[in-house]
Parts: sequence; structure tokens; C-alpha cells
Amino acid sequence: MTNTIPLLTPRVANWMKFLCLNPNVLSDLLSEYGSPINIHHTDEFKQNIKELEDVLDQAEIPHLVQFARKANKCKAFVHASRIHGCGVDTASERELQECLDAGVDPQKLILTAAVKTRSMLELAVGHQVMVVVDNEDECRLVNSVAAGLQINAQLGIRISGFETDTGKLYSRFGFDLKTVPDLLENWTQEGLQHLSYRGLHFHLNGYSIPHRGQALLQSLGLAEELKQAGFVTDFIDMGGGLLMNYLKKAEQWLNFQRELKKAVKGEREPITFGNNGLGFQMVNEQLHGSLNTYPYFNTTPRKTFLSRVLEVQDEAGESVGSRLAASGITLRLEPGRCLLDQCGFTLARVASRKRDARGDWLIGLEMNMTQMHSSSADFLLDPLLIPRTEPQEDGPVQVYLTGAYCLERDVLLQRKICLPSFPEVGDMMVFFNTAGYMMHFFESEAHLFDLAKNIIYRAGTSSLSGDHFYADENSMDFLFQAQE
Repeated sequence: MTNTIPLLTPRVANWMKFLCLNPNVLSDLLSEYGSPINIHHTDEFKQNIKELEDVLDQAEIPHLVQFARKANKCKAFVHASRIHGCGVDTASERELQECLDAGVDPQKLILTAAVKTRSMLELAVGHQVMVVVDNEDECRLVNSVAAGLQINAQLGIRISGFETDTGKLYSRFGFDLKTVPDLLENWTQEGLQHLSYRGLHFHLNGYSIPHRGQALLQSLGLAEELKQAGFVTDFIDMGGGLLMNYLKKAEQWLNFQRELKKAVKGEREPITFGNNGLGFQMVNEQLHGSLNTYPYFNTTPRKTFLSRVLEVQDEAGESVGSRLAASGITLRLEPGRCLLDQCGFTLARVASRKRDARGDWLIGLEMNMTQMHSSSADFLLDPLLIPRTEPQEDGPVQVYLTGAYCLERDVLLQRKICLPSFPEVGDMMVFFNTAGYMMHFFESEAHLFDLAKNIIYRAGTSSLSGDHFYADENSMDFLFQAQE
């Protein structure tokens, strides 16, 4: 059986390459802040925003891009959003408070929290932040808060239940769009006079371009129906879910999937821990399932994805883009992952090496599985080994990377990794492009481990030193004062 490990070469921004060529500085950062650390840079963030805005400007569609703050908890990206004129989508009271404290224009903020408390709503409504309501209980609570403040609350209505070629799309969030006209009429009948309807909001699972196009067309149709009833729609918010591309080579991505299927079928040596199929499994000697991961290689990232959504046509042949432009309705987006493309990486120190009972090498790192974890079954990018000293000329070695939790399943990457040399204790491992929904989203303090420190890199004209890095929680004003 073959034992070659398929490669998955990541796209890596120049600033990341530059830092990795300075191992002494990175080692000093680990000594100062502990392992692991997350290193961020906001220059790419600005360019990613501009790519989406350029598409919408060209289509002459009024728009507001709002960064989905839940994708990354660093304050640096809140400040960067403010500086670059981008809004922020907040999903908790603390996220909202930090944005207000950072000086983000309340008119460019939106509150989409799945559960909204009275104190959260008092903060939002009191600052006239747009609140997206999900159910009738929220409507009544928002009205109560607004009545107490003697102002009207600005509301978007989350909708779902779009009809597509695959049937009606289900979501546990939002109102069925067919019920919205009656909902607004009921506000008046129930005395909810402190609610001001402003727009429609939806978020779709998955990455279907046709489904997003159809959802926008049906939202436009609903907006026209509401207008006839006297309710004017200022905006339609299509949420996030715009793709980004992590990998350099399509062939590597296809080859990995071929080899994974072979491994699950027993036709080659495993390439994942415990021969985890990552969604594939054998049932009655037949391969079933599909890859349960993000599409790490794709040809429709960010601006291409958005452009194709706008090209979706209605039954009369008119495109989403042309209908939005003619309507004058503002298109809002809430991307997270794709705005954080190339904005951060995770750095960890090698703590141990051992062979397990299967004969596999396990390389223990000073980090845990929650510090690089998302809803994807695995993070399918090759990491980079940075040796502490000159690497031994012992040739490539296949390893699994394990974490610090006392759990059998604390395997940092399910995929077996091929390293150019055998790692030594104290060497460093770099996981690229982890800023979006990876380094923070499920991070925990189990075992009372500290959360990873978040460090901001600011490029300078002199040779790289520790002076080019700042702790996120302490340095925002200093970091951005030169840009304002």
C-alpha cells in the first residue's frame, strides 16, 4: 500500500512569509506571551473590504459592508472597520459595547444576536443601533425597551423559508417570509408602536450562489409587497457566507479527496488519525457520505462569489444586480471569514515527540484543539515547521499534531502531516490563515489554561523587532492614530 501523504499547500501573504523568515523574533514573542499566540495584520483586511465594495460600486448598488465580529474577537479589526468606513455585525452585548467604545458609527452597527437580553437591547436601542428580530417574543421585548426609553427602535426582520430548485430552505432562525406582511400589520394591532420597520435580513447555510440569488429576488418581491401596504424597505441584508480560497493548487485538493476515499476503503495507508473519513464512511462495503469540511480550494472566492450572486436572473431574465440598483434599496452584507483572509496566523511551540501503539509519531504542541477549531471536520492546510536550530538532515517524517487537553480526541489536525525534518522540542509550528472562525470561535479555558494572546503586527521601515508587535487589548489607540 502507498504511504505517500498528499500535500495541501496554503496561500500565504507576503507579511506572513516575512515574519516566518525571522524565527528569532517569533521565538521571543512566544517567550513573552506564551504558546500559542495569534499574530494579526490589518492591511489585508482593508483590501478585502475594498474588493467587495468595488463589485457593488460597479453595479451601482447602494451598499454597506459590515464585518461579522464573531469571526474574530480582536479589537484591531473593529478599529480597522471604523477607519475604513466598514460597519460591524455584532452578536452579543459585549461585542456591541466594544464597537461603541471604539467609536464605530451606530448607524453602521447591527445587532443580530441569536438571544437578546433586555440589557443588550437597552444598549442597542438607546444608541439607535439596528436590531434584527427573530421571533415575536423579541418584538415585544424590543418594544418594551423602546417604550421605556421613549424612542422608536430601528428594526430589521430576519426571514427564511425561501423556495429554491431543491425545495424550501429551512432555518431555525427568522420568520417565514410569507408571514411578514401579517407580522407588520399585527404590530399596529398589538400596540407595538415603538417598532420602526427598516429592512429584511437573512443568512443561508452553505455556499450556494443560486440559492443566495433566489433569496435576494424573493426578498425584493417581499419588499415590493410591503411597500404597497405602506412599509418601506430601506435595506436587504444577505448575511455572510461568501467564499474564500485557502489553497494554492486545485490538483492537490482533488488528490487529497481521492486519497482520503482510498484510505477509508482500505486501499491505502490511513492519512487521517484513526482513519477518520471526515464525512466519508464504509457501509455494507460501499463508500457513503461526502467531505464534511469547508471547500478549502474553490474558484469563486469573495468578489467572484458576490458578482455571480448579482448575476442570478429572475423568470423575466432580469438580474439580481439590476433589480437592486433600480430599487434603490441598500444591499447589506455581513462577511466574516472572507474579510479576514490572510489577516492572521497561529504560532505554537513543540513540547514533545513520541511514537504511539500504531507506530505513528505524535508531536505534542503547547496549545489545544479549541485554539484552532471551527465547524469544519478538519483544517486542511499544511502547517510550517520552523526549526529552533539547524534542522537535522534526517529527511521527511510523517506525524500527527496533538494538543494539551487530557482527551484522546485532542488531535489538532486529523490529517497526517509530512514535515521536512523531525521536529525538536522548542521548534515552532505555524498554522496559516486562521484569523477567520478558527483561532477564536470555540477557544476554551478548560484545565484553566490561559486563552491565547492576540498580537498585532504593524509593518515598519526598520528591520523586524519586538517593537513591531503590540498586544491587542492594550494598543489600539496607538496602532491606528497614524492612520486617522
